[in-house]
Amino acid sequence: MPTLYSYPDLFGVADNNPFGLKVFAFMRLCGVAFEQRHVLDTSNAPRGQLPYLVDGGRTIGDSDAIIAHLKLEYGLEIDSKLSARDVDLDCMARRTLEDLYWSMSYSRWQDDRYWSSFRGALLSTHPDISAETLEAAREYNRKRYYYQGIGRYSPDRVYERGVEDLRAIASLVGDEGFVFGPSPTTLDASIYGFVANIYYYDIDTPLRQYVMSRPNLVRHTRAIHALVQPK
Repeated sequence: MPTLYSYPDLFGVADNNPFGLKVFAFMRLCGVAFEQRHVLDTSNAPRGQLPYLVDGGRTIGDSDAIIAHLKLEYGLEIDSKLSARDVDLDCMARRTLEDLYWSMSYSRWQDDRYWSSFRGALLSTHPDISAETLEAAREYNRKRYYYQGIGRYSPDRVYERGVEDLRAIASLVGDEGFVFGPSPTTLDASIYGFVANIYYYDIDTPLRQYVMSRPNLVRHTRAIHALVQPK
């Protein structure tokens, strides 16, 4: 049975990192039996990043590489009906979500208005995580944001950029069904990984305010959440 190593859960969401939650949702939607282990230690992870998957003696890092491995290894047909144009749209949407990640992460770790709420939620949910560990992670993330570029923006511009990403994603999500029709695909799992990590968080950032203003995003998130929650 494959084992998914990912960050701890939070606010009822199976992984508080959108890339790990994306893989979790994909595997649940495809009916793949797996074990999930919540970790903070990335020393055994390829490239030192979570999530990663251990499957049959192989260790695979990067959420897209994990999903590609699972599709090939288990003959998963979740995307078998997509057209060539759909596949291109899937790629562009996933790249938009990767841009959204930086605004989302910034709101948790750098913005002083929301940091204490995020920190408190982690410490109360996971008492085995120390305050010192979180402070070290916060400093590490500050450096990442600066070198990536998002940390050089004003907070208002950080959230404007995130809302732009969310607006583009919302344009793909209809009032019923899923992005490409009545059945979810990998892109739906990807969208859930990110939007659920905003919607279900009890931290009222500008990103969450925007999600709450879009009924179609809320409906889509809740629909996938219901499908992937353990019974």
